[in-house]
Amino acid sequence: MTLGCKVNKYESDALIYNLSLKGYDATDKLEFADIYVINTCAVTQEAEKKSRQMIARCKKYNRDAKFFVCGCASQKNSNQFFEKGVDYVSGVAGKIKISEYIDKLAKKDKRYLRKHNRILKLPKAYEDDLFAKQSRIRAYIKVQDGCDNFCSYCIIPYLRGRSRSRGIFSIINEVSKLDSNIKEIVLTGINVTDYKIDGKPSLLTLLEELDTFGKRLRLSSMEETLISEQFAKGLSKLNNFCPHFHLSLQSGSNSVLKRMNRHYSAEDFKNSVMLIRKYFPLAGITTDVIVGFPGESEEEFTETYNFIKEVGFSQLHIFQYSNREGTVASKLYKDLPHTIKQQRFEKLNSLNLQLKQTFIKKNKRGKVLIEEKVDNYFVGYTENYIRCYILAGEEDLIDQIVEVRIKEPFKDGAIAKIV
Repeated sequence: MTLGCKVNKYESDALIYNLSLKGYDATDKLEFADIYVINTCAVTQEAEKKSRQMIARCKKYNRDAKFFVCGCASQKNSNQFFEKGVDYVSGVAGKIKISEYIDKLAKKDKRYLRKHNRILKLPKAYEDDLFAKQSRIRAYIKVQDGCDNFCSYCIIPYLRGRSRSRGIFSIINEVSKLDSNIKEIVLTGINVTDYKIDGKPSLLTLLEELDTFGKRLRLSSMEETLISEQFAKGLSKLNNFCPHFHLSLQSGSNSVLKRMNRHYSAEDFKNSVMLIRKYFPLAGITTDVIVGFPGESEEEFTETYNFIKEVGFSQLHIFQYSNREGTVASKLYKDLPHTIKQQRFEKLNSLNLQLKQTFIKKNKRGKVLIEEKVDNYFVGYTENYIRCYILAGEEDLIDQIVEVRIKEPFKDGAIAKIV
């Protein structure tokens, strides 16, 4: 069971694949099992709470099962899980060792029947021992781990460690083995922007290499600091790059950005967006925003609101500030009342709905990778990340890329018709 980011999902898929190679029947579906492995998240208080609650959910299926916990929440505080009666707790590092312990447990090795706390030291180099068997239409490929940014609100650099990149030949080798039914690759990591080869920023080089495989390419997220004329121009020359840029904003107020320890100004961010649109006029530009950061005044929130409206994002991911013990923000700034956070969340969410509809109306056509059938519609995403609903006919379109005419906003995306 996986909570949190796409990196966690990749690592869980890798564990499932590793266990299946050993002959175990492993799944990511919540059902009866002899052993449950819970891969936790700690990015917010709510994520950590859900990680603990997942144990209780699993126990409803088999109270006598063995419970293994790993990930960011257990790296942060292992005792909170032992208090829930789990048998094995590890953190971020050495997740592959879980399968080794399950082996020992299956062989009834008495040393492994007792409770184990295996929080390992965070590695300085990329742990290249987890490989996922990709069976979906879209493949997530982990290329990087850790983060050096140390934003004042974020606990993740303390839990995941410093930034470290996966070797390019290891990445190419994994991509070369993907099934032919996989039409799209998403590069993921804790901070993909910081991908390096021999210590030098090399994300464009990696994308150029992967472009030769003929599959659609996406980046899961990136920082504004990555965007340069050379980078944007280089992306525009790729044959298979999907122009969807998830740029983390967090705030449109310079004073709040400074308190957050974000290394850019609102003006820098806007210039990056303009540069992207120079080469990709219809790029989908989505972002993360934190409302209610400690000390955020009404004036500062208004600056953020107006900035978001001016930039014209295609979609917002809005988060209410969550105090994380151990971060700089938790020590220096007083938290705002929940009511203020909620009010600001609702105001931005209303703007988000307007922005999504405005962006959809700008788009006339697109190529959609059909991923699933929902009710009587085939559903998938365009290159610039518009979720499209295509009325189903007799032909099965799942796993196909189809060119569509985008008609109008519908549900969380748009109604589209095959050209």
